[in-house]
Amino acid sequence: MKQKNFRSSFIFLFALLTVGGLPAQRADVQGVITENAQAPRIAVPEMPGSASLSAEAAAFNDTLWNDLDSSAQFEMVSKSFYPRMAPRRPEDLKANDQNIPEDKGAQGFWLRGWADPPVTARYLTFGSIETSGDRMVLSGYLYDATAEEVRSAHIFGKRYFSTADVAGARQLAHDFARDILQNLGLGTGLAGSRIYFTSDRTGFKEIWAMDYDGSNEQQITRYESISMTPAVSPDGSRIAFTTFVEGLPGIYMHSLETGRRLTFYNQKASLNTTPSFHPNGQQIAFASSATGHSQVYIADLDGRNFRRISYTRALEIDPAINPKTGTQIAFTSGRSGLAQVYMMDIDGANVRQLSLGGGDAVQAAWDPQGENITFAWTRGFEPGNYNIFVMNVATQKLVQLTYGAGRNESPYFSPSGTHLVFSSNRLGDTQIWTMRADGSDLKRLTTKGRNESPVWGVR
Repeated sequence: MKQKNFRSSFIFLFALLTVGGLPAQRADVQGVITENAQAPRIAVPEMPGSASLSAEAAAFNDTLWNDLDSSAQFEMVSKSFYPRMAPRRPEDLKANDQNIPEDKGAQGFWLRGWADPPVTARYLTFGSIETSGDRMVLSGYLYDATAEEVRSAHIFGKRYFSTADVAGARQLAHDFARDILQNLGLGTGLAGSRIYFTSDRTGFKEIWAMDYDGSNEQQITRYESISMTPAVSPDGSRIAFTTFVEGLPGIYMHSLETGRRLTFYNQKASLNTTPSFHPNGQQIAFASSATGHSQVYIADLDGRNFRRISYTRALEIDPAINPKTGTQIAFTSGRSGLAQVYMMDIDGANVRQLSLGGGDAVQAAWDPQGENITFAWTRGFEPGNYNIFVMNVATQKLVQLTYGAGRNESPYFSPSGTHLVFSSNRLGDTQIWTMRADGSDLKRLTTKGRNESPVWGVR
């Protein structure tokens, strides 16, 4: 009963930050994120495996396609246009000046067979999957299909090793996809990234993790209490979160490498919550009521050297440190009446309001470049019915990404900056969804229980 009362107090704190009136008009929205209109076309034919690796090969091929497609960096050429055969080794490729068969289905051993219509690909991946002892081996290659000569078409080739199972096959695909993107100077995409979130599927609110596409779900905490608001360290080695396991909401920290709880000293307060890691990996910001009501503080990773950043009579919560500079904090404050998103320097100076009023704006998160923030906002809608917005901090230009499809909350950028993860009850129960940073390609990731408060981290 005591825990239930504290939970009610915690929810009441959030309620104070999320109750407001209905404005007369919607935001004047201008795009701040643009799609890559010149995305190169890439052909990704199936890589074969032996009969004993049929399930693993299928998992590899599906994962590689999804990793490259979801990176938002390529135009994926439909496999229906591909020649019947594809090379497995560089030695299989034939020079373009050799006689190329008129049968387009047999042109897969010539680069022209991939660069010419109907495929018209700029890049070609190929290779093979085999076993070596108890390990699975991928020989993966990336070629420029438009090159005049085979020897100049080679971009990179590499051998990869994993366990000989479906999980290993998926990891091979993640590693190969990441190397493809990096060798082309296109970042790392979503391959291998993880989403951490709160789920009540066990009957308690616990922290869970899954791959970016919703696969490989894993339970992180087992406190049989209420654990929520996860945050992941920049290197992906630690997770911090709010938990009610000791009655009052406090911050716990775990190693994601060992699963063990790490030392974190919580201030004596009725509330310590909503952690956010500094990009230096050595500090953490959070909200605490150590001085009587919730304000923003910063401390070392173990909770020591605790110091106050914000100074108002209003409730302030959800600090988010700029991941690029580490010099600014976005946060939610009720200092203007309705909950709004503000920004201040890391020392508490230069406070300014980012959201434009007229509704509740909460749960700010930065993009990896520290130029845009995303947040949930009720402007133009009934109180409590949030939609996702993105704002360029320098210009305050806005783009609205969701429109009236239920309650859309807790947006968070992917490490690549190309996607957002968020929670939504658009189909009934609250679940985790992703979309591209322009609001397209909406995908539901979870189905079991109610799931919320997602954040994205590196593996």
